[in-house]
Amino acid sequence: MLPIMVSICLACIGSAMLTTAVSFYLGKPGIAPDMVQIVLTAYPIGFLIGCLVTRPLVARYGHERTFVLILATALLSAAGFVFTDFVPSWFCFRLLGGMSMASMFVICESWINLYAEQHNRGAMFSIYMLTTAIAVLLGQILVALVGPTSPHLFSVAAAMVLLAFVPKFAGRRWPALPSVPAEPAQTTGADRRLGPLALFRLAPVTVVAIFQGGITNMNVFVLTPIYGTQIGLSAAATVWLVTTISIAGMVAQTPVGWLSDRFDRRLILLVQGLVSVTACAMIAWVGAVSVPLLFVLFFVYGAMALTIYPVAMAFGASQLHSRHMVAASGTLLLLYSIGNVATPGVAAGLMAHIGPPAMFLLLGGGAVLVTLAACYNLLRRPVATPIVQAVEDQV
Repeated sequence: MLPIMVSICLACIGSAMLTTAVSFYLGKPGIAPDMVQIVLTAYPIGFLIGCLVTRPLVARYGHERTFVLILATALLSAAGFVFTDFVPSWFCFRLLGGMSMASMFVICESWINLYAEQHNRGAMFSIYMLTTAIAVLLGQILVALVGPTSPHLFSVAAAMVLLAFVPKFAGRRWPALPSVPAEPAQTTGADRRLGPLALFRLAPVTVVAIFQGGITNMNVFVLTPIYGTQIGLSAAATVWLVTTISIAGMVAQTPVGWLSDRFDRRLILLVQGLVSVTACAMIAWVGAVSVPLLFVLFFVYGAMALTIYPVAMAFGASQLHSRHMVAASGTLLLLYSIGNVATPGVAAGLMAHIGPPAMFLLLGGGAVLVTLAACYNLLRRPVATPIVQAVEDQV
């Protein structure tokens, strides 16, 4: 798994750098708010497209060739920022970038599902999530080292995506995987009908928490540079604010995962939701008053909000038969993408009309939904095994 992990880490570093660099550029005076909303919405729309197109590509060309094709698309989108500063064209580049990253995530996660065995799948997914977290952190550190306003920032980001090709062409063999089956008719229909309503009946908090993850996990990195600029932080301080969120999510990943294996995951999600709501409310209320307090609150929020996704996925997996995991994963990733698509434009509009705290009113709203769903999941009667089977048979 090392070659694919190294490749996706380098690609994620480049993507994280581009996300911050684009946000900084869009925060400059003279750029129309409507154009900012359009460009910010391009990435999540591309992410949604990537979720839809990757599965047929993998079925036709296989994981490895599809990965190389998608990596080339990511390089093309990153290079576009180097050659032009015509902002309307950036919509296309961000669209391709979002599509590329979603496709890489789908390929990597399905690769793990096929390659891993039951006893080590959780460990491999932990390594995968930690790899992406480290990549985002390294991306922010590189932005700080190169300089948030440096004319070379886009070039360095494109170079990181180019380096992602090295493990492929350095002679390192990727793990052999079984060929993608032709999907027999009796399972294809069931898989395709495993929609959000069926999943919500089995695990309501998982569906809501994955949607909240779409609202939070990527968009907090997109919106924080704009938030920092609007409250008067320097470019360097804003970069370290984004880095603080990355560090919080990375540091909290292991202890939260350890706790979720030993306590009821619904209780863990309830606590995460409550703490995230509290942190959002405090940032919106007093965040601009004290910079040290702002960093502490960002750390608390990142540690809670950025670890909701894996806990929710683990709880959802415990409610499903293994034969439905692929279809369920696809549905949940689509929900995640919808949260991505809906957030940037809405948040940018709210921040333009209400002010910087509006960002955390929106993110806090997502945390409120997780809290309510966790309470509902705790208070309702457990779904008995026969009912679970009946729901799965219906889908």
